[in-house]
Amino acid sequence: MAFSAQKEERRREDLLKEFRASFFSMNRLASFPWTFIENELQNTESSEFISELLKQTCLHPLCGKFPPSVRFRRLFLTELIKREAAGRDPLDELYDALAEVLGVEETPGCYKSYFLPNGDAVSLLESIALISQGTTGLVTWEAALYLAEWALENQQVFAGRSVLELGSGVGLTGITICRSCNPLRFVFSDCHAAVLQKLRENVRLNGLGGETSPAVRVEELDWTAATEEQIRGIGADTVVAADVVYDPDVAGSLVKLLLKILNCSPPQVQPEIYICSTVRNPETYGGFKLQLEAAGLGHEVTTGPAGAVFPYNRLAPLELIKVFRVQGG
Repeated sequence: MAFSAQKEERRREDLLKEFRASFFSMNRLASFPWTFIENELQNTESSEFISELLKQTCLHPLCGKFPPSVRFRRLFLTELIKREAAGRDPLDELYDALAEVLGVEETPGCYKSYFLPNGDAVSLLESIALISQGTTGLVTWEAALYLAEWALENQQVFAGRSVLELGSGVGLTGITICRSCNPLRFVFSDCHAAVLQKLRENVRLNGLGGETSPAVRVEELDWTAATEEQIRGIGADTVVAADVVYDPDVAGSLVKLLLKILNCSPPQVQPEIYICSTVRNPETYGGFKLQLEAAGLGHEVTTGPAGAVFPYNRLAPLELIKVFRVQGG
């Protein structure tokens, strides 16, 4: 009997953690495990579970410091009230939370937080719109989450090394690596002014930079104009990028840059290069691989992350490849 009670308690804790992770990363509300909530409420007369759920979401200290968007919080609380209201006395703190958020004005930006295995959170200031200021780089995309999960399971690729991230966006992958994988140095890079500004804010927000370890820099890196001097100055042992193969012209610039990075390194100490992509357009992605081949670069598909750390659409066509110079290329 005691074992059964412990099992039930673990199930509730896991459910609360799932809600917390989905809430703070502003995952699609339709993907939340609402059925479990409904079952929980049917099996008990108490509002204790809803109260605990509020403490893990809207009333969590992280929500006071780095809140998800106002609209998202309103919709979340509305969904919760729909389920809580069935056949029980209303929970005052639930309606108080909704009243509070109804009085807040929406802003163009919001915070999303992603929980690491140790319980710490990576909190990022992101744009609410998928496309903002002429760029898609102000939000976190699935490939960045996939690559970050892979990094958590393959920390030896980064530990004690100098790492360059191409197209860092708002910084989820790089900050996760810096916080969990013990790199010696880490260079975040992008080329869009608004993205670089938000990236610098997020790096500071997560306690990186200054005198802390690893040594961190945020650099403007235009793939078409990067010089050998700039690349040698970075001196990367490992290069990573997520969701950067979305346009044939961009893919061509990326291939030329990767070749330049490899050419700037001694043949016996070539950097490891990992590119993670959501394959939205198979023709564009296939064209990228053909351009790699034409440049004398090979690739191999790398096994993805085994565990689920972050909430995202796992049915998305995601692929991680390792890029290398072909012998004699």
